[in-house]
Amino acid sequence: MAEVPAPLLEEKAPSSSISFLTDNVITSVISDTYASLAAKRQAMGLTNPGTVEGIDREVKRDVLLSAHMFSGLRCDLTKIFSVNPLFRLQHGFAMGSQALPPWQLMCIYGTNRVFMQGAYASDGSVTAWGNLRWNDRFVTKTQTQIDPRQDQSVVQFDNEYTGDDFSLSVKALTPSIMEGGLTGIYIGSYLQSITPRLALGIEGVYQRASMGTKPETAASYCARYKGDDWVAAGQVLAAGQMSASYWRRLTEKVEAGVDCSLQFSPGMGGGMMGMPRKEGTTTLGVKYNFQASVYRAQVDSAGKLGVVLERRVAPPVTLTFAAEIDQVKSTHKLGVAVSIDGAPEELEEVAQRTEQVSPPY
Repeated sequence: MAEVPAPLLEEKAPSSSISFLTDNVITSVISDTYASLAAKRQAMGLTNPGTVEGIDREVKRDVLLSAHMFSGLRCDLTKIFSVNPLFRLQHGFAMGSQALPPWQLMCIYGTNRVFMQGAYASDGSVTAWGNLRWNDRFVTKTQTQIDPRQDQSVVQFDNEYTGDDFSLSVKALTPSIMEGGLTGIYIGSYLQSITPRLALGIEGVYQRASMGTKPETAASYCARYKGDDWVAAGQVLAAGQMSASYWRRLTEKVEAGVDCSLQFSPGMGGGMMGMPRKEGTTTLGVKYNFQASVYRAQVDSAGKLGVVLERRVAPPVTLTFAAEIDQVKSTHKLGVAVSIDGAPEELEEVAQRTEQVSPPY
């Protein structure tokens, strides 16, 4: 029997059923363009600019008193059981405060990838936070609040992706499909570094309370410029709102910041002849960092003057004094807080050695 000769032509490997999506001219052009832009961005030395939500964090979170002001008497007792992983319990007591409950129990657990925090208050409200870091760039944040005084609970999901020179965030507040459609508040933001100092961003909002109401959309734009020892940021928000902030480090221990907000609202007369009314507020603040204390003070164009002083009197004890005077309304607020931290013995010994070595201010 004669042998059958081997085929002269080599058979081609079978192609994938979806190879047409990647093996075409359009995909090749897009891939090459993206690679070229990525190479140019890397050559410019761009860095991550932060997030749109924290575009003016140096002013509003660090210098001004919006995140530090309180009223009444407050006492926080904290016990740290472990550092790695982090595990601690905190009891909070408050009196004469409209924002804080009389008693609150808080538990915190955290590792390099997972962070969980829960709080139960004497008024029956429960609040829980959770962060899951999938990798070095992507993190998912959740927040749930159940209040018996409100008919509806609040649930929030936030996904943040941190790139080399940009940040992307997608947030959902009380999302639901139980009414046969998508309801809730959805926020998407993107902040991109254009130069080593300048970053531009955009934020879009989609909101629909129920299927019986029309959805509402809004867009805002922001910019951030970072100098050697100063940062300037501006935002153009929906409904005619504008804000600008400026932060500067005066010395190694002194920081100053100013925040201006302007809002255009319809005139009192209404109709076509009603001229728009402009309402604005300017706030100037300063922050002093001492050896064992932090002093913040601010004054605004509405006639309010406020100060907050945090003083560590001992390694486990911190005293906080807050005061605000409204010259126009002739009202005032006063707050005093005591925070006591209980740490393991090895951490207390390290803190005591640090206090002995460091010279007093």
